[in-house]
Amino acid sequence: MKKQVKSGVKLHIRKGDTVVVIAGNDKGKKGKVLELIKEKNRAIVEKVNMMTKHVKPSANHPEGGIEKTEAPIHISNIMLIDPASGEATKTGRKRNDDGKLQRFSKKTGELIKHG
Repeated sequence: MKKQVKSGVKLHIRKGDTVVVIAGNDKGKKGKVLELIKEKNRAIVEKVNMMTKHVKPSANHPEGGIEKTEAPIHISNIMLIDPASGEATKTGRKRNDDGKLQRFSKKTGELIKHG
């Protein structure tokens, strides 16, 4: 039986954020979030959790060979890096002047700008 996930799931990270790995083989590595897979609560982070894939020769890849690509990592194993201090931080949400929810760093209290 598949687990039901709400479509509007809010995560503590977004595409483009700089994160640090806090658990697993790549613990301590920093990278940029390239893609989020909300259905599985996973993220693909640049230069983290690298896997090798053997590629058969084909028409569009005539040489074949071995490719290195990033594999997804669970979002519980990564933590956002606060742009102001450069340290890992938890995030919270509060409403700004326009009434929109804005992420903020729980360590410094400053708003986190996206992008």
